[in-house]
Amino acid sequence: MRSSRSTKTFYIFCFLIITGFAVICLLPFILLISGSFSSERDVTLYGFSLLPRNPTLDAYRMVFQNPELILTGYRNTILITAVGTVVSLFLTSMTAYVLSRESYKPRKTIAFYFYFTTLFSGGLVATYIFFIRYLGLKDSYLALILPGLLSVFDILILRSFIKAIPHALIESAKIDGAGEFRIYLRIILPLLTSGIATIGLFKSIGYWNDWWAAMLYISSPSKYPLQYVLYDTLMRTQAFNLLSQRAGIPLDSVPTFTMRMAMALIVTGPIILVYPFVQRYFVSGVTIGSVKG
Repeated sequence: MRSSRSTKTFYIFCFLIITGFAVICLLPFILLISGSFSSERDVTLYGFSLLPRNPTLDAYRMVFQNPELILTGYRNTILITAVGTVVSLFLTSMTAYVLSRESYKPRKTIAFYFYFTTLFSGGLVATYIFFIRYLGLKDSYLALILPGLLSVFDILILRSFIKAIPHALIESAKIDGAGEFRIYLRIILPLLTSGIATIGLFKSIGYWNDWWAAMLYISSPSKYPLQYVLYDTLMRTQAFNLLSQRAGIPLDSVPTFTMRMAMALIVTGPIILVYPFVQRYFVSGVTIGSVKG
């Protein structure tokens, strides 16, 4: 009974601590929602609060002044994220599988070349010239997908996953007549579910939040991703705000701060919905290598 009571007390204590941390992590998101529905005047005078003093939709009206552009941005972002994540996971897992095969002799040399790129790079100017002049990717969706396809860090993580797979499975498949590609598809990929789900989540977030590549390579508004659409809208609003101040228009008439909150909520909302589907793989994915057995 004493052991049972002490165990229950310990569980209650841990539950309270975890609940407290969860509330602390949730507070910024609550402030984000509240700020997006607050008026610019209230935010300027009183700051952000858990509940809006005078709820209004002015920030969302400003963001959705051109709804077709927002919908087009959503379409482009979903397309780029889906294609980029799937192709990236395929190439990353295949590269990791090749680098983990002891029968592949040049694996150490190729792994060195991959690692070398993490220490030195050509820089922004060389990358821009390479993409525009030599690959001809100006105003192309490929310019938004190719830069994030391969990550050395992701390759090393998946290689650790593959090394943890018993080598006897691969040898038995070879005895049964399976080739390398069939081993990769039928044995390796199903056993990499947690690692692929974890890296896929990071990749999808990276593609979803990317606006820098669009600013460099995309010139057609019909190809703007959502992040760059909202970034461009914010820049236009700030420019209008500056002109309004010079013209003597009150500052709180232009929803600048609240518009940022609304934009952040619009952008982060869909990607947050993806996390529950990969949550059960996420913990096992990020703790790879902590336990061996």
